[in-house]
Amino acid sequence: MPKDADLEVRAPYGASLAADRKLFLGARVRRLRRERGLTQTAMAGDLGVSPSYLNHIERNQRPVTAQLLLRLAEAYDVDLRALSQAGPAGPTELAEILADPLFEGLETPRHELLTLSEEAPAAAEALVRLYRAHAAQRDRARAALVEGAEAPDAPNPSDWVRDWIQERGNYFPELDGLGETLHAALDPNMTGEGCEALARVRLAQRHNLTVRVMPAEVMVEWTRRFDPHRRRLLLSETLDASSRAFAIAYQLALVEHGAELEAMTEAARPPDEATRALLKVSLTNTLAAAILMPYAAFQRLAEASGYDIGRLQNRFSVSYEQVAHRLTTLSRPTARGVPFFLIRVDQAGNVSKRYASGAFPFARFGGACPRWRLHSAFRTPGKTVTQIIETPDGQRWFTLARTVDRQGHDGHGERHDLAIGLGCELKEARRLALARGLDLNDPPVTPIGPACRLCPRHPCAERAAPPIDRPLAVDDWAKSVSPYPFKA
Repeated sequence: MPKDADLEVRAPYGASLAADRKLFLGARVRRLRRERGLTQTAMAGDLGVSPSYLNHIERNQRPVTAQLLLRLAEAYDVDLRALSQAGPAGPTELAEILADPLFEGLETPRHELLTLSEEAPAAAEALVRLYRAHAAQRDRARAALVEGAEAPDAPNPSDWVRDWIQERGNYFPELDGLGETLHAALDPNMTGEGCEALARVRLAQRHNLTVRVMPAEVMVEWTRRFDPHRRRLLLSETLDASSRAFAIAYQLALVEHGAELEAMTEAARPPDEATRALLKVSLTNTLAAAILMPYAAFQRLAEASGYDIGRLQNRFSVSYEQVAHRLTTLSRPTARGVPFFLIRVDQAGNVSKRYASGAFPFARFGGACPRWRLHSAFRTPGKTVTQIIETPDGQRWFTLARTVDRQGHDGHGERHDLAIGLGCELKEARRLALARGLDLNDPPVTPIGPACRLCPRHPCAERAAPPIDRPLAVDDWAKSVSPYPFKA
């Protein structure tokens, strides 16, 4: 075990603290203890300290030493990165909420938001939920102005499911285990070849279920449809090979592990039937990915290849997007991957996917900064572009972006491209083949912000809205490159 003097602990938001510096993580230690249902006495016993000492730690009256951090990691099999992340509602999300006109005139400095997020994560999450309820009520009022329109009383199902998944770090070990077992049954030699054909055989022999590829004019809007009466899975001819294989794996997951998926869905206690159905689909998708890309084999090749997405695609016969999504789920304590985040947008900037196994640098309720090359990826279809970005808190991220075709696109008429953005903290970029040859100690960096109305950076030619907390500095004698110049 390294000596304390040799240790370096990563502090919140990228600050680096040596082991002999004071590091206060009371709220996170308390959250870790409560998540495991432990009393202070029980945790103190596990860590070899007194209950009173642990009490001082949780109240930030004592700093957390490097030795204690190591004991926490060993006793509870947690990644030290998890202790340096903000709560479910981070300062960026809170700042975005407080940028609403509802809070006009209320100045809340970032250090207060950081304190709320770290020291009172439950209160911060309560604020997020209250704001969401307020936004839903506001939407209902607006809908009432439209004849015959009604807004749902329940929270948005996609938001609820996204938050539920993110609260678990986008990691579901039980589904990974089921996926590995089923993949081994299909492909005992772990070659990655022929999984689609083997899955078809298993569906036919074990479940009397056949798979048929149908003409697009027959399927109309559907890319996949199950006919329970004839025991047929119908797939559109517009699906490429990887999407077809995923659809078959999805059906196999449902018929072989439907009971487990149903139990996990019910245990989450979704608020309504629409949310319940969407959550089950998301969990089934996760299991389908685990069948096609079994955790251990996928993670080993990812590490060995420097997270070469092309090699992962070829080995497991999957698409770029499927690999990118799978990379955000590699949080097994004994075989962790790079903690990636993923965001998917269309050409109008609408976000349709947002996942992370670690920290996520963008706004919870908005899109991404236009200075990030995710948006310019549409100008170079199919080409991967890399960029190192820096958020206002000083954190740096290595990112890559590339366009993909929308599932079911038939190749005629207008393209329906989507852009996939993938990224990790800069300190993790040394593990990536795409970062080799770059000077990561002094790289070219693009400053970005979470959303224009929250971004403190000036001047910025791409700014689309004035900052909510800064007065404008409009001058008829001069013109700035920014459409909304403001006072620093």
